Amino acid sequence: MIPFIEKNYRVRSEKRFRAIAGLSMGGGGTLIYALHKPEVFAAACPLSTGNGLQDIDSTKKMYKKMNPTISDENIEAWCQKYNGFELVNNVAAEKAKAVRWYIDCGDDDVRSENNSKLHIAMNTKGIPHEFRVRDGGHTWAYWRSALPEVLAFVTQSFHQL
Repeated sequence: MIPFIEKNYRVRSEKRFRAIAGLSMGGGGTLIYALHKPEVFAAACPLSTGNGLQDIDSTKKMYKKMNPTISDENIEAWCQKYNGFELVNNVAAEKAKAVRWYIDCGDDDVRSENNSKLHIAMNTKGIPHEFRVRDGGHTWAYWRSALPEVLAFVTQSFHQL
């Protein structure tokens, strides 16, 4: 998608002018993509991320329910590539520090516990980030209220260099 946008629209193509954000499943994609490709983004803003934030045992239970024949090895290999906790714990801290992080989740969101655990994992790893927990749930109203802060954070990221 990035090459398409850069080819068809008048944009600045350097990392310092590129950010990624998403909510819910898109927040999980934001987290995973930015951890895999920190050289691409100046800022990443996963909001209310749910997917990719489970411990390996919970992930095994979930996948075995869907496909009882799947092997533990396949699930563990998937987790190494796509589990947010695994990625944070195993990524070189300097790579993750190359991105400015803004994590936001409502206090009534079913995903708030795992977002808090992500915050703790990033703190433990020494990855600087902003973490916000505000009143609200996994709703469009909550995400709309988050957008002004997210856009301010992204704008500030673009002015860092």
